[in-house]
Amino acid sequence: MNSPTWLHTPSEKAACTVIAEVAQAHDGSLGMAHAFIDAIATTGADAVKFQTHIAAAESTPGEPWRVRFSPQDETRYDYWKRMEFTPEQWAGLKRHCEEKGLLFLSSPFSEPAFELLDRIGVAAWKVASGEITNKPLLERMARTGLPMLLSTGMSPLAEIDRTVAWLRSFSAPLAVLQCTSEYPCGPEHIGINNVALFRERYGTAGLSDHSGTIYPGLAAAMLGARVVEVHVTLSRHMFGPDLPASLTIEELTRLVEGIRFIETMLAHPQDKDRIPETVEALRPIFMKSVVTRRTLPAGTRLEAGHLTTKKPGTGIPAWDFDRIIGRRLRRSVPENHILMPEDLED
Repeated sequence: MNSPTWLHTPSEKAACTVIAEVAQAHDGSLGMAHAFIDAIATTGADAVKFQTHIAAAESTPGEPWRVRFSPQDETRYDYWKRMEFTPEQWAGLKRHCEEKGLLFLSSPFSEPAFELLDRIGVAAWKVASGEITNKPLLERMARTGLPMLLSTGMSPLAEIDRTVAWLRSFSAPLAVLQCTSEYPCGPEHIGINNVALFRERYGTAGLSDHSGTIYPGLAAAMLGARVVEVHVTLSRHMFGPDLPASLTIEELTRLVEGIRFIETMLAHPQDKDRIPETVEALRPIFMKSVVTRRTLPAGTRLEAGHLTTKKPGTGIPAWDFDRIIGRRLRRSVPENHILMPEDLED
C-alpha cells in the first residue's frame, strides 16, 4: 500500500488524501462496519476512519452528556459502550481495509483506546477536536513517529499554536485540519479561509468537514488542502448523531472525482502566452476575416459599407477592419471574398 500523500512536504505536488469517516455510523454492528468499507472502496477515497471508544476509560459518571440518547440506549455512555469492538474485531476491520487498498484510521478517545490501536496498527493518528489539549494522549501518539492529523474544531488559534509548537519537538509529520464542531455545519461557519491560513502557518493543512455537502471539500482542495475528511452514510434513512453531517456513498464518489479533477488542473498551469496546439488549430475556424459585401472592381477605395466580417479567420483579421478603410483594391474581387494582403495596393 502506498504511503499517505500528506507525508510529503508541502512543496511537493502530491494528491490530497480523502478520508471517509464512518465514525459510529455502523451503530455497533460489526457487519455494518465491514459493509461501510466495501462501499467506500468503490468511491476512490484513500482511507476509512472509525472512532475507538472505550466508554469506561473515556468519561466519568459526572459527564454532562450522560443523557438518554436513543430508544435503545439509556445514556450516551451506554451508546458508546455499544460502539465498542474487541481487539480481534478491530484487527479484522484493518485487514479488510488493507484488502480493499484503503488506509485504516481510527480516532482514540482514551489511552486504552490508543493502546489497542497501537497494537493493531494505524496509518496515522487522527486527533479529535476534544483531544487537542490532552497532552498525555498526544505525547503517546507523537512518540510513535506516525503522521498526526490534528482537528481544531473547538480551539482558538493560540491553543492550536501551543499544541503545534509542542508537537514539533517530536518527529511525527503533522497536518492541521480546519474543523468546526457543529453537526451539520452551515456554510457561514465552515471557516474555509483557515485552510490557507493553516497552510501558511503550519505547512500542511486540511479540512475536516461536517457540512454534509461536497462543496467545502472541493474548495479546500483548491486552497491546497492535503487532507479532506468527511463523514459518510450508506443512506439518509440510517440512524446516528452524525447523519445530518454525512455524505452518501454517491456524494463521496463525486467529491473524490472533483478533488482529483482539481488536482489535475492545479498540476497543469496554463501559460496564456502559449496557446495549446489543440486550441491553436481552432483559431482559423472560429476567428473572423474582413470580407466583401458585394463585387468590387479594381481600384475601388474601400469604405466601411463595402466590408463585413465573417468566418473563417484565414484572411485579413477582423481586428484590422479599420486599418484597411481607404486602401485601394489591386484587383477585382467578388462578393463574400475573404480579403488578403495581396488584394490591396501598397
